[in-house]
Amino acid sequence: MGQDSELMYTRILRGYLEGKSEDQLYLAQQFGKWLLSKNISPEEVIDMHGRLLEALGDVPLYVRDSFQILTEVMIEYGNAFRSFDSWRSRHQQLQAEIAVASAMQQTLLPERLPQCPGMDIGMVSIAANEMSGDFYHFGYEEEGQFYVAIADITGKGIPAAMCMSMLRYAMDSLGEMKLPPAHMLRHLNSVVERNIDPCMFVTMQYGRYDTVNHVFRYATAGHEPGFLYRVREDRFYDLDGRGAALGIAAGSEYQEYVLQLEPGDFLVLLTDGVTERKIDRSYIQREELISYLQEEMHVPAQELVNRLYQRLLLLSQFEQQDDYTMIVLRRDQVSKGGE
Repeated sequence: MGQDSELMYTRILRGYLEGKSEDQLYLAQQFGKWLLSKNISPEEVIDMHGRLLEALGDVPLYVRDSFQILTEVMIEYGNAFRSFDSWRSRHQQLQAEIAVASAMQQTLLPERLPQCPGMDIGMVSIAANEMSGDFYHFGYEEEGQFYVAIADITGKGIPAAMCMSMLRYAMDSLGEMKLPPAHMLRHLNSVVERNIDPCMFVTMQYGRYDTVNHVFRYATAGHEPGFLYRVREDRFYDLDGRGAALGIAAGSEYQEYVLQLEPGDFLVLLTDGVTERKIDRSYIQREELISYLQEEMHVPAQELVNRLYQRLLLLSQFEQQDDYTMIVLRRDQVSKGGE
């Protein structure tokens, strides 16, 4: 401990012994905070206090001896303090690394939604914590066609961000081959299975939308089923789809499904953070979610997903336990091309 700090403490101690004022007690509190900021241990403070008492006047022998006992007692407090300080330093370093990974993660997600004639697209993705395990991606394959992927990566933090980076790179590279959805998932499964930790896996729904013929082809890898709304029947259907999650088993095969969307029909793609939301003490049922969709579906797609998120957040008393992502792909009632 430096000489300046001892002089500062001497003035505080002498002032209190002479006047016992509240001002000196307040200064002592502030001095304690300053000592903490300088990583001064409790036993060092006790030693300083004992030396200064002797400098201010005669100290009875039993008081001097008692300081030895007190110092030994406070050594354990000092060890705990140093352990906490070491943990705090590691925590700050980890937070800095997470901030970098979070910034990197944001660069992997598309900045804009596809702008396609005859289509209304909305998307909301909210992380439960600083970093998300949800992944989504859009890309153009050729004029009149785009692909969309929505995925949920097990685990959080930096491993999920690294897996997300790998998925984005693989999808961009394979996208040039214009693979059918089932073939795309087969290739992605091979990439994931070889490159991530065995305890991790990825669920995904991948599809290609033809905006000219309004045909949606998709395949599923263990992902939460979304919904298809048929305006002519005024009815919601679960999106069919089976297949092992990516990274579970090498050589997994996937089935392709084909949907023809009529004017006003729309698709809802989502992650389990939507369907596994707790309201009161139970998880939301898919029938309840459909009823909320029915109430909001007459507004534009982006407004629909925003309203639904806000509604579920309110119903769950603003608690979000898992990452939340929802994408709506709607065919316009009357397309701009006059179809």
